[in-house]
Amino acid sequence: MSADFDIAIIGGGPAGATLARLLDKRFRVLLIDGKTDSEDSFKKVCGGLLSPDAQKAFAEFDLTLPKDILVDPQIFSVRTIDLKSGLERHYQRFYMNLDRHRFDLWLESLVPGRVTRFYGRCVSLSREDGSYKIVCKENGGGERVFTSDMIVGADGAGSRVRKFLYPRCKIRRYTAIQQWFEEECSGGETANPFYSCIFDPETSDCCSWSVSKDRYFIFGGAFAPKHCRESFERQKKRLEKAGFRFGEPVKTEACIVLRPASPFEIHTGKDGAFLIGEAAGLISPSSLEGISFAVNSARLLADTLNSGSADPNGVYGRKIVPMRIKISAKLIKCPFMYQPVLRRLVMKSGISSIKIHKNNR
Repeated sequence: MSADFDIAIIGGGPAGATLARLLDKRFRVLLIDGKTDSEDSFKKVCGGLLSPDAQKAFAEFDLTLPKDILVDPQIFSVRTIDLKSGLERHYQRFYMNLDRHRFDLWLESLVPGRVTRFYGRCVSLSREDGSYKIVCKENGGGERVFTSDMIVGADGAGSRVRKFLYPRCKIRRYTAIQQWFEEECSGGETANPFYSCIFDPETSDCCSWSVSKDRYFIFGGAFAPKHCRESFERQKKRLEKAGFRFGEPVKTEACIVLRPASPFEIHTGKDGAFLIGEAAGLISPSSLEGISFAVNSARLLADTLNSGSADPNGVYGRKIVPMRIKISAKLIKCPFMYQPVLRRLVMKSGISSIKIHKNNR
């Protein structure tokens, strides 16, 4: 018997929504994702900053962002704080401050109507008679079963498709925790909104961040999974001594985030199953930026499948090689950001930093 679909995409974030939009109309496509516009919908834990690489990826599609996705304020520098050395520098950055959930919903709105949508999540996968069997839980609680000739894992750090394809392959994982505060209760030494990147090797070997967003102040960070909440709270206390004011959180969010330690931790799929975006391990190990990798890997897979290649897994794997090289370059950059002695030398040098002129009147 023929499968229900030619291609089933599991996950409707930037990777999955982009792929669904770009696939040729000859394919019967299923997009499985739990996000809706309801208040209790799943929301990606993210600082909500669109990097220059991600902006370029959208520019190459001639896409423009609707204004209701953008939030106040738009900030032109990052305040970099090294809690171990006490050093602080400002660096010019060209990020766009946006509402991540509205951004994701906008990307899904671009998916053509011919794509079948299922609002829910994949709970199990199996291979039967040459097709993939996908068992899903509907948002309302019901269960559905679909079959597809090909599947695509666009389901992020906790990818069920990746675990199904590569059960023994490990990749470095962190727990990202983020809290929202009323703006007037936060902001550090001044009332001015700011974006910061924080390094604190006593609580994490990764980074933390803060950003002002539509009258809220967001603080978050990536921590080793064991005792992650304790590490998060310890870092908050250390930041309070450095001038941050948090108050009572409005909400707390958490999710898994991947951080590849080697380009060999990137896997693109096999046997008619494919991985894109963070599910493939395509995320910056230095900044944890993943939207540009999500969009670009989706474009490369769409090109591969639309071409009708007899070996789509092999072709797609070769197309991803430049991304492996890019992540390798970011791994070389990591010690200058995360090794305390090298980071201190870079920050003390003042290279590429900008001077902030404060008005004391």
